[in-house]
Amino acid sequence: MGRITARRRVIRVRRGEPTARADVLAVEEPLEIRIGGRALVVTMRTPGHDVELATGFLVSEGLIARAEDVVSARYCAGARAPGEPNSYNILDLTLADGIGAPDAVPARRFTMSSACGVCGKDSIDAVATASRFTVDDDPLALDTDTVLALPDRLREGQKAFDRTGGIHAAGLFDGTTGEMLVIREDIGRHNAVDKVVGWALTQDRLPLRGTVLQVSGRASFELVQKAAMAGIPMLSAVSAPSSLAADLAEQQGMTLAGFVRGDSLVLYSRPDRVLGSPAR
Repeated sequence: MGRITARRRVIRVRRGEPTARADVLAVEEPLEIRIGGRALVVTMRTPGHDVELATGFLVSEGLIARAEDVVSARYCAGARAPGEPNSYNILDLTLADGIGAPDAVPARRFTMSSACGVCGKDSIDAVATASRFTVDDDPLALDTDTVLALPDRLREGQKAFDRTGGIHAAGLFDGTTGEMLVIREDIGRHNAVDKVVGWALTQDRLPLRGTVLQVSGRASFELVQKAAMAGIPMLSAVSAPSSLAADLAEQQGMTLAGFVRGDSLVLYSRPDRVLGSPAR
């Protein structure tokens, strides 16, 4: 898994009996995303699928929407001592002619932590980015059993979580067949979603009509926003949504499911897409 995980000597204590052992931790490192050599944002992430992360982030910001919008992506050496290897923590993207410059993106004033997907926006109004795609008319329909099976199917693909116990995952599922199209893991839940969206961009699959985005944690506003920007009609989470997430999902016409565990779930918006759910 390369730099996705790192080994560290720790002391494990069981009722006062310390034992030295090796432990595996999820790696967290900064990634500076540049456009045309100009710094756009620094985000804390788990290395791996960095191009997907960067392009998915640009989709969520409303800057790009097609694979051909990105001409190239390359790592820069950055500041390092002579003889030291490239850290692969600076990624420079070249966008196609006619695509907005970095100043078209709402300014980020500081480094985004792995817990924040919308840190540094100039104002709360800038958070509600207008999507190029609509989801309210998506004909997605699936039964309750299919939705309830998604967390377990996601968990089966969480290889880094198996080793560390401390990393989020996002998986994209075909709403008709239930097939898992892609899964990505990252220390930040918003990064995992950006990597999924970036994968879809590189596969030229946007908008992601007829799909379900399953996440391993809670459903926050930024995750609903990112799903809407990618044209995903349903977001499913194993934990709770925030009030703002539920409000945005309803406004967008997105189906939002929370507490998807065991044999139950809670539908916060557009329950009609889950067959048998009462309308409201």
